[in-house]
Amino acid sequence: MDKIQEEIIEEFSVFDDWLDKYDYLIGLSDSLPAIPAEHRTVQYLIEGCQSRVWVDARMEQGRVYYAADSDAIITKGIIALLIRVLNGRTPQEILDTELYFIDAIGLSANLSPTRSNGLLSMVKQMRLYALAFASKDGANEK
Repeated sequence: MDKIQEEIIEEFSVFDDWLDKYDYLIGLSDSLPAIPAEHRTVQYLIEGCQSRVWVDARMEQGRVYYAADSDAIITKGIIALLIRVLNGRTPQEILDTELYFIDAIGLSANLSPTRSNGLLSMVKQMRLYALAFASKDGANEK
């Protein structure tokens, strides 16, 4: 996961201006695979986000895979970055990983307070899915 975070930091380092970084985030929103329509419901909606963000996760062969969407393109780009780092990892890897790229690219410092809270809520929800899968896995081993 550190390799992917380093790649993200490198990608953002080419931009001197935050408007260019926002444009890049908007472009990343196109890379986010569509979440199934049945998951664009209140059950998958993240609390604490200014915009609407839906996140779902599934576990396959011991690894967690996320699907997400948002009605705001910058937020959609942010969730695309989170998925890029966390997708296909074990629940424990997700729980143990420090998402240092967020500060390294200046994301948290350049978001409005409400978007910053939304970012924290997205990370929290993704970790909660990992925790739930880790707990299920542990229960299945007993």
